[in-house]
Amino acid sequence: MTKKNNFAIDLMNEYGKNKIPFLFIIDFEMERPIVLKLTEIDKSEILYEFGNESCKKNSISKEILLKKFPVSYEIYKSVFDKVYKEIYSGNTYLINLTFPTRIELNLSLKELFEISRAKYKLYYKNEFLVFSPETFVKIKDGKIFSYPMKGTIDASIPDAENIILNDEKEIAEHNTIVDLIRNDLSMVSRNVRVSKFRYIDKLMTNDKILLQVSSEIVGELQKDYLENLGNIIFSLLPAGSISGAPKKKTVEIIKNVELDKRRYYTGIFGLFDGKDLDSAVMIRFIENRDGNLYYRSGGGITFLSNPELEYKELIDKVYVPIN
Repeated sequence: MTKKNNFAIDLMNEYGKNKIPFLFIIDFEMERPIVLKLTEIDKSEILYEFGNESCKKNSISKEILLKKFPVSYEIYKSVFDKVYKEIYSGNTYLINLTFPTRIELNLSLKELFEISRAKYKLYYKNEFLVFSPETFVKIKDGKIFSYPMKGTIDASIPDAENIILNDEKEIAEHNTIVDLIRNDLSMVSRNVRVSKFRYIDKLMTNDKILLQVSSEIVGELQKDYLENLGNIIFSLLPAGSISGAPKKKTVEIIKNVELDKRRYYTGIFGLFDGKDLDSAVMIRFIENRDGNLYYRSGGGITFLSNPELEYKELIDKVYVPIN
């Protein structure tokens, strides 16, 4: 652990022990963690919502224009081939491969925060915007819950739900992530079990409805868990659903093959309200780099993956949830 990580862990432990509400934001590489008391947050620079999927009413009435400029299929395929080689060498059997897509929007990130609809939303200093459908972990009444999401399909496809639930590649990928998360939770809790397996969530986008496959995993924490919130959260990072398995080696491969650092994309952010904790994986992510916007997206790659379908999924996940 770096000094910054140790400082963040100690703060989270202290605030948890003293039941002080706080917000935390941790990047994928765990190089720039942020921990803020809720009373310290400047609401002109940092906005967040947890568990509220309703679309806010506001004065913005113009049509949202989203233009996508993804990496070429040739670039995608060259990286995909490197990943496939690692899979056939036995170094990984599931890897989440991601890319930045340059986009053009006719709204600011703050305006988009106000009108978007998602389970979890975060706007941070005009640097990035998250509207994530995916829970990382919840901690409530001495239990820890995780809800890995793996498997996405366009709901307009005939018989889409049966297709995604019976797809061999998607089943294998989801099973792998559920097993990985179950093992992760076993590091910080006991009596870990899968309480719901492969159920369907609907995700509304600006141009379509997506079906997403999720599971629920639960474990029981030690009695002193509140004073160990930082240790618990950092022990589980990075999130298994956006890295792969085996996690340590797969993260090394990700850092070697992807086009750039993920930074806060696929990190986590969360809220402790003084009693319970809720957190999200930072997917569905727009990053502002020197005035240019990049939407980060990706998907899980296994030996059964088809590069053309994976490339299409990468682009399909570039959307704004406003309907």
